[in-house]
Amino acid sequence: MQVKDLKPRQGNVDIIVDVVDVGEAREFQKFGKPGRVSNAIAKDETGDIKLTLWNEDIERVHSGDKVHLTNGYVNEWQGEMQLTTGRMGKLEIVGKADAELNKGPDSTIRTNIPTEKSDDEEINVEEEDVEDANDDEEI
Repeated sequence: MQVKDLKPRQGNVDIIVDVVDVGEAREFQKFGKPGRVSNAIAKDETGDIKLTLWNEDIERVHSGDKVHLTNGYVNEWQGEMQLTTGRMGKLEIVGKADAELNKGPDSTIRTNIPTEKSDDEEINVEEEDVEDANDDEEI
C-alpha cells in the first residue's frame, strides 16, 4: 500500500513510510486518564501524510526513521487525512528513511538544522555537508 492509495475512514492499513518530521508532544485527559499525542509528517515516493503518534510511540519514533504501520487507520481532521495506529494497530521501526525522499528538487537534503541568516541570504545544506556531519554518528 502507498500514501496515494489511502482514503478517509480506511482501516486495516499496512504501509511503510519515512518519517521526515516529528512535532511536539501534547498532553490530554480522556475519561480521566492522561495521555500524550504528537503529529509527525510521513511520506513515501507517492506523497506525504500526517502520522499521529500516541503515548510511548512518541519517544520511539524520530525524524529519519522508516516505520511499518500494520492494521492502521486513516482519520480525517478539518479536511486533512491523518494516519494512526488506532486501537488495534501496530507501529514498528524498520530502519532509516530513504535519503532520496528527503531531497528537494535542487538535490539538496532538507533538514531542520537551525541556522542564522539575514533576510536576503539563502541557505542550502549540500548532501556532502550532511554526510560529513553524520560520519561520527553510528547507524
